[in-house]
Amino acid sequence: MYRKQQKYVMGRELDQKNYRNKVQKTKNKSQTFKSEKKDVQDYHDTKNIIGDELIYNIKELMRINSHPSLQINNLNVDNINQRVRDAQYAVRGELVTIADQMQRDISSGKRSDFEKVVFCNIGNPHAVGQKPITFIRQVLSLVEYPELLENPNVTLLYPKDVIERAKEYVIGSRNGVGAYSNSQGFDFVVRDVANFIEARDGYKADLKNIFLTNGASEGIQMFLNTIIRNNMDGVLLPIPQYPLYSALLTLLGGTKVNYYLDEEKGWGLSIQELNSAVTKAKMKGINVRSIVVINPGNPTGHCLEVDNMKEIIKFCHRENLIIIADEVYQENVYTEGKKFTSFRKVLLDMGEEYRDVQLFSCHSVSKGFLGECGQRGGYFEINNIDGEVRDQIYKLACTRLCPNTLGQLVVSMMTRPPKEGEPSYELYERERNAILSNLKERSILLTKELNAIPGITCERPQGAMYIFPRVELPTKFIEEAERLGKKPDFLWAKYMLEEAGVCVIPGSGFGQKQNTFHFRTTFLADQDTLKDATQRMRVVHERLLKEFS
Repeated sequence: MYRKQQKYVMGRELDQKNYRNKVQKTKNKSQTFKSEKKDVQDYHDTKNIIGDELIYNIKELMRINSHPSLQINNLNVDNINQRVRDAQYAVRGELVTIADQMQRDISSGKRSDFEKVVFCNIGNPHAVGQKPITFIRQVLSLVEYPELLENPNVTLLYPKDVIERAKEYVIGSRNGVGAYSNSQGFDFVVRDVANFIEARDGYKADLKNIFLTNGASEGIQMFLNTIIRNNMDGVLLPIPQYPLYSALLTLLGGTKVNYYLDEEKGWGLSIQELNSAVTKAKMKGINVRSIVVINPGNPTGHCLEVDNMKEIIKFCHRENLIIIADEVYQENVYTEGKKFTSFRKVLLDMGEEYRDVQLFSCHSVSKGFLGECGQRGGYFEINNIDGEVRDQIYKLACTRLCPNTLGQLVVSMMTRPPKEGEPSYELYERERNAILSNLKERSILLTKELNAIPGITCERPQGAMYIFPRVELPTKFIEEAERLGKKPDFLWAKYMLEEAGVCVIPGSGFGQKQNTFHFRTTFLADQDTLKDATQRMRVVHERLLKEFS
């Protein structure tokens, strides 16, 4: 009986235990189900959130795309063409902006330590006092207002040859100077240029190969645009060089291949240096297509000898290089025994063997003795270049419609000035000779004054409008420039501007050998202004030497 009861009790306990286990399992299942249900709900909630964000982003993109001015297309310095950002043109940079503000402060009375800022940064003759050539301005005034030609008293105001030239231009332009000309330029101006080239070189010029341009710079840009295909195309640039060339190559995506002019030999051009530059470029896979030669040189003022030019042409013949001859300073030669000779003349004098050497040469009304920078007149001529290529260049010329018409007429007067025996001839010659004589005297004076400043040395320029002196800078000054994140010659030029009131351009803007420092200055201002400027520079430079010794 006892055993039966014990068995019953044990059985009951086991049933209860099993029941509790079942209840616990059921509870666990319920909790698991709830948990899983919650996870599913969370998943759906998350999915809905992601879906909502995705829909919002799509809608936002659609909104932005339907309004191009919003966000994505708003210009900032990081999303513009980075070649524009990388291109540098030192002649008109930060220092000139500071100089302009200084001059405004002086003019308004906010600053009185200088009477004026002396601008020696750019070859802009009329801006520093050079007077225009009378014949040119008289003719332009009649062409601009041709009704004056009908005035019975016109002969009392203008010489006969001025009136005749103005009438010729009014008739030749047909629709007046306010209408477009042919994209290559007025036919009669192109003809004047061809005659000028023939008289200068002794060889006829083909009218089809001459293009009138808005200054020489536009022609250089058009030609480089034609020959540069990608960053594996290189152009030999002289160092120091006019920074237009490096800026254009950066914009066009070409590669600069530097060749260094020899400062110890008056900034001469060495064929050995050219060979070295081309060899190094080829080792990097660069296809060197062209060489730029500036004659007379900018910023050095060096004038090439004919024998040196022949060496350059032979080198280009051997290396299959196109010559870009920048000859805008051909009237500006001051050294006795020196004279300008064009690359075109030397090339044609060398005969048939070199007739496959391709040549681009340019000239401008901005330099020489005219100094008509603002008229934007110029031309270029191509030689030994295929007719189909010329047609493509003409197509480029068409995209700018035409060169400005008044600039074209100034080119005509540059290449066809008054002749001996004509009423305007004597005054024209007198003005021309006075300007060139003054430039020569100023180049001599400024060279002397600069060489008198401790630590500054320079060669007297043979031509052009500039001097490129070397300046020795103290080690502590160089370290200070590095600390400020500036190039030492830039910081030096900034000192000269802010403390001496003289605006010059640091040599780094033109290129220079490593660990050398230079600056470029014009000698266009009058002699008293140049003397005053160099005296101010001397005071500041000597103070700088003491401060950083």
